[in-house]
Amino acid sequence: MPDTNRRPLPPAESFVMKEHFTVAELLDLMAFLRSDQGCPWDREQTHRSLRQNLLEEAYEVIDAIESGKPDRLCDELGDVLMQVVFHAQMAQEAGAFTFSDVVAAICNKLISRHTHIFGPDRAATPDAVIANWEKNKKREKGLDSQTQVLLDVPRAVPALQRSYKVQQKAAQVGFDWDKADGPRQKIEEELAEIKEASNQDHLEDELGDLLFSVVNYARHLKVQPEMALNRSTEKFIRRFAALEARAEASNLKLGALSLSEMDRLWDDVKQDEKGGKSDASR
Repeated sequence: MPDTNRRPLPPAESFVMKEHFTVAELLDLMAFLRSDQGCPWDREQTHRSLRQNLLEEAYEVIDAIESGKPDRLCDELGDVLMQVVFHAQMAQEAGAFTFSDVVAAICNKLISRHTHIFGPDRAATPDAVIANWEKNKKREKGLDSQTQVLLDVPRAVPALQRSYKVQQKAAQVGFDWDKADGPRQKIEEELAEIKEASNQDHLEDELGDLLFSVVNYARHLKVQPEMALNRSTEKFIRRFAALEARAEASNLKLGALSLSEMDRLWDDVKQDEKGGKSDASR
């Protein structure tokens, strides 16, 4: 329930930079920024206007984790926390809920989902823990069929990750390949069907099936396709930068080179990167 007993906001001069802050001070700071004395930009935001911000901050946390730099991760987690506090403050102003309600909700969820710790269930392995969590989640959300479980996967999740999660949840009731050979062979079938596509809609449909099969294969290999694709994209950018640097070192412009000439530079970059090992793939 909304907190109707919240104390008055501190004056502007009380907000000064220092080494440590409490959660209460963070909440006061956000409330002040949203007040008539605060920031025009902060005041005009809504839950909908901040949707992209939250997504971007979450992605920056992932980048920070990949960087292996704790200071950067700390900073980016703070940005995500700011988004949570921002949304909670707007909800409190609307009389919907407060930050305390958000904290209560997640604490209760952690207790109710860990019934192997705080209840009668047993789970001795990580896989058993996940199965237990999904069972409790399905019960709490009132999902009566596995189709409802599939539909519960948010549509806003990136397409590769959404297909991964949908396949995972279908596998919970045994609808899955026994081995990785199944989806690998399906990839070959889908490639053949792409060649038979008769129009653009048909082609889009078949390419979607191919991507879905690739995700399924990745899942069986215990590879997160979203992470794998991001990793390959970063590798491509790194190699392309090296290719361009090689061209510039020879006073050449990429736009003036033929594809075969760029391919030779690309192969040189890969050989240098791999310690001189040959690799025929682009």
